Amino acid sequence: MQKEFINIAAHELRTPIQPILSLAQILSNKMKDRTHLELLEIIIKNARRLQKLTEDILDIAKIESQSLSLKKEQLNLDDVVATALEDYKEEIEKTNSKLKLVYKNNEKNNTLVVDADRNRLFQVFNNLLSNAVKFTDEGDICISTENKDTQAMVTVKDSGVGIDPQILPQLFSKFVSKSFKGTGLGLFISKSIVEAHGGKIWAENNFNGEKGATFYFTLPLSKR
Repeated sequence: MQKEFINIAAHELRTPIQPILSLAQILSNKMKDRTHLELLEIIIKNARRLQKLTEDILDIAKIESQSLSLKKEQLNLDDVVATALEDYKEEIEKTNSKLKLVYKNNEKNNTLVVDADRNRLFQVFNNLLSNAVKFTDEGDICISTENKDTQAMVTVKDSGVGIDPQILPQLFSKFVSKSFKGTGLGLFISKSIVEAHGGKIWAENNFNGEKGATFYFTLPLSKR
């Protein structure tokens, strides 16, 4: 009953969020008064947060009921990563001029083709990038791809505060976070998506005195 209630509540929340967000965006495009624009930006920002939370709750419900479905297609992983980064760069430039996104594609110049759900992969990238940005005030966030025999590996390395050693063993569990900016659901959902593709995801703090942490995930290379 609890799971059914959460699922219904999340669906019902999603219905009014979209018109609130859409109408606020329409108003912001027409508004000229700076004070009113700032107030609308607060509405838009919080509507997006509520929208993200609602989508996360629905994903959790699907994962726990084992009904998370994937629409797989053959994808060039480097193209997917590059597209996700371009979208994120705009957000970074607006909010944090001290932070840079650096992308290094696989050094062997092999095309990394995977059978994957494009939208779900974007979701994993966005969760990892959002997490890196949240804990990194300045420096670089370096994203790289690499061919590992039968696997494609994606690495997201930041120069932030690193992962609390107490949290690290449970990092990909639900509601594990020391940040007031998140729910602790994103990494759990990312883990479930990657594993549904037959891959693995893990994280560690950087070595040799380097600040920050590095997240890795793998996906099987396409056999076709």
